[in-house]
Amino acid sequence: MEGSQKKIFKVDIITRPESFDTLKDALDKIGITGMTVSNVLGCGMQKGYKEYYRGNEIEINLRPKVKVEIVVCEVPYERVVETAMTVLRTGKVGDGKIFVTEVGNVYKIRTGESGWAALQDIE
Repeated sequence: MEGSQKKIFKVDIITRPESFDTLKDALDKIGITGMTVSNVLGCGMQKGYKEYYRGNEIEINLRPKVKVEIVVCEVPYERVVETAMTVLRTGKVGDGKIFVTEVGNVYKIRTGESGWAALQDIE
């Protein structure tokens, strides 16, 4: 199979910030070296909580989360999902979500390469 025919997938993992280091270490062990990490806010089944600010009760609906974006083609996305599920699952509300989407193409700006070649870290 030629490089341009390999399927490319993007895996988005949204989870608790305190779980990030464990996730990063586990992904490194399966060969995932590149990722984009963002601090985000989100809500779901956890709803929110109430706080007091200057004596007034306010409802905080958005909870801090971390979003890890990974684009893979060599490591099967199923392995990434399985690894993330294993290290992140506590069985409690708020463990997070994983979204997998197929990527149409990827371009490396520096070299102009596209597809599989754009994901390689070779100088």
